[in-house]
Amino acid sequence: MSTRSTLNPIQTRKKFGMIDISEVLATLSDEKVALLARRNPLSYAQERLWFLDQLSPGRAIYNIPASVRLGGELSVPALEKALNGVIKRHAALRTCFATLRGEAVQIVKPSLSIRVPVIDLSDLPADAREAEARRLAACEARQPFNLARGPLIRATLLTLDERDHIALLTLHHIISDGWSISILVEEMAELYAAYTTRRRPRLPELPIQYADFAQWQREHIQGELLERQVSYWKRQLDGAPPLLSLPSDRPRPSIQTYKGATESIRIPRPLTEAIKSLGNSNRATLFMTLITAFQTLLHRHTSQDDIVIGTPIAGRNRVETERLIGFFLNMLVLRTDCSGDPTVRELLARVKTMTLEAFQYQDLPFEKLVEEIQPGRTLSHAPLFQVMFVLQNTPGGAVELPGLSMRPWGGTDDEAKFDLSLAVNDTGDELSAALTYNTDLFDRTTIRRMLGHFQTLLQGMAEDPDRPISSLPMISEEERVKVLLEWNDTRTEFDRDHCLHRLIEEQIARAPDAIAVVAEQHSLRYNELGKKSNELANHLRKLGVGPETRVAVCIERSLEMSVALLGILKAGGAYVPLDPSYPKERLQFMLEDSKARVLLTQESLAGILPRFDSTVVCLDRDWPAIEAEGSASPTCLAVPENIAYVIYTSGSTGRPKGAMNTHRSVSNRLLWMAREYNVTPGDAILQKTPFSFDVSVWELFLPLMCGARLVMARPGGHQDASYLVDLIKREKITLMHFVPSMLEVFLSEPRLDEMGELDGIDSLRQVVCSGEALTRELVKKFHNQLGCELDNLYGPTECAVDVTARRCERGEEGAVPIGRPIANTRIYVLDKNKRMV
Repeated sequence: MSTRSTLNPIQTRKKFGMIDISEVLATLSDEKVALLARRNPLSYAQERLWFLDQLSPGRAIYNIPASVRLGGELSVPALEKALNGVIKRHAALRTCFATLRGEAVQIVKPSLSIRVPVIDLSDLPADAREAEARRLAACEARQPFNLARGPLIRATLLTLDERDHIALLTLHHIISDGWSISILVEEMAELYAAYTTRRRPRLPELPIQYADFAQWQREHIQGELLERQVSYWKRQLDGAPPLLSLPSDRPRPSIQTYKGATESIRIPRPLTEAIKSLGNSNRATLFMTLITAFQTLLHRHTSQDDIVIGTPIAGRNRVETERLIGFFLNMLVLRTDCSGDPTVRELLARVKTMTLEAFQYQDLPFEKLVEEIQPGRTLSHAPLFQVMFVLQNTPGGAVELPGLSMRPWGGTDDEAKFDLSLAVNDTGDELSAALTYNTDLFDRTTIRRMLGHFQTLLQGMAEDPDRPISSLPMISEEERVKVLLEWNDTRTEFDRDHCLHRLIEEQIARAPDAIAVVAEQHSLRYNELGKKSNELANHLRKLGVGPETRVAVCIERSLEMSVALLGILKAGGAYVPLDPSYPKERLQFMLEDSKARVLLTQESLAGILPRFDSTVVCLDRDWPAIEAEGSASPTCLAVPENIAYVIYTSGSTGRPKGAMNTHRSVSNRLLWMAREYNVTPGDAILQKTPFSFDVSVWELFLPLMCGARLVMARPGGHQDASYLVDLIKREKITLMHFVPSMLEVFLSEPRLDEMGELDGIDSLRQVVCSGEALTRELVKKFHNQLGCELDNLYGPTECAVDVTARRCERGEEGAVPIGRPIANTRIYVLDKNKRMV
């Protein structure tokens, strides 16, 4: 896509010949150091790799493994001679990099000869040789280079049998790139053939060396050209997002890691032909078509409309560089606007325009672009883009020699320079796609799924290019079945045909004399709770309370609270909790919005309540009138489909909304929890969540359903870690809840023993967290300090407290999942267009 040109004649090797300074480095003056830095500069790309090596020496991330399989009669001396012949031709292969007074300079050794050690694997069983060869290849690729000492190329020969060999070639990226590897192999083949047949090598003289290019680049990319190139890229990348927020399996480390792995798929021939046809019909290249598909994939996975990725280009748009070994590779930044839900054709047209423009401005080195734009830098990810795409187009392939064949041999790539790198290879008949990923961010199963999504998107694009990208199919049929059916197969037989209060009444009948509720120094037995709640229910019935009737409750945490809530349910009504700490305006809104018929409160709170035109009942002041109604159990008028409570959301996204939940849904949630955590009459469950939050529902009613003790913290006690420690110890609490932020405070309670454990809390067997995101760091801290189980639960207020759950196991890494759906619950994760993901 670029125009070839010829280097200016004055920028030839005659003028810019390399200088061997290895013997005089220690004696140079500052002026001479500056002169050498000017005469022997690094290219922009080399300078970046040199800097990264200074920042983190001894890393093999920029090693390029290039292995060749050799079949037939092999002459090892001729192979070694051929490799050294290539090294003699290309000064880049004899180059190392010195640091002089903080300046980096290239040093070219006048001569360099390397040996090729041989490792004989022929004694191994035949089926074990290939595996051992791959192991050795991986070990070789991980061996770092010393840029200052060199050499920056090495080779090892693996002998599998007398006619089967693998040459492991490893070069540092600072002296080579993918195109260079093909040149290296082709020239080795030509020299090997010449040496073994005793003829002259047919290799043309090189007009320049890489150092000439580096010098030319430094002088060429400046002035008007630099200004024009920088101006375009500043406009193009203005306002671009600094990070592509892919949903990773683990949080991003604070310092970028490069641990990698690769997964691959083959694109069937019919689909390959269809994709190429799609491009042709829209006058777009295969590169543009595949970029469109990849950008769509990233758009759908991130829900971002502004997608920025990088792509490598050969950087050899001048004739002198085509047959030269060196680091010419440049990176182009491709930014695609996916907003407005365009069709496939429309997005392809956008990509085409963007790509053609980008290639017109490809001469600006990526390193210079970063220097000019100065994006916010962080050690956690690469600047400008974190995802790369490449369509394999470097020359090379199998080479046939007299008595010997040479063909590429793929080893393993365990380095990931970016979060994701998709490489598509076009063999002519079909495409193959390899996705290299950072294993500290992604699991193998996630990447395999993503590759499947890419292939499904390609199929959808080819079948209907006039379809909006939001509606393109992405999930395979196998994944659809798993998400829709297998993961949602939560059918569990519970007796959900009773209302919540009936389940509690059954427990009262089983153990009437057991302690039901404890609040500070006071308590109620189950039969006392049943009697008082019956009296209140009968009184509420007389006031007109029945199914679907809302009864507002403004009460401090106390025995009266448990009586009030159970009494409302028995009357057939639904309770609406009003937190006494709320502003009067919010309380007024909730009373009016809920259309509450009755307000239950305590005389001490009368002063904070807003005006209420219906009936107000003070449980303490009016109790003589309440108990006069008698303690006979009222007839159950409510059915499981009637609402049990109305809890108002915080209103953080607008006005508060009253979330209504039925007896059936609440009972299902509590029956699941009773079974999941094996709640028995021997348990003591702490109720400390303000009852205006949905977590309080299970804290209040789960123990009463199971015959356990409901222990109510004093008002405000949920904010006092020291008080909670004392309460847990005194009441032998076994099950309790924390929002993660309060768990952090609780675990920071200073009364820790020498082992960092909270002293004396040995009754606690289960803690559940919900309401906020739970971090892995907090999970680790919990397991270090408390010897009990921790579960992460999730659910919106509208869905009867929690709908997913997962045990937090010791030693796990990564983000803490919210888990799988609970009993008789189905979960669907949808994108903003209501499509399943």
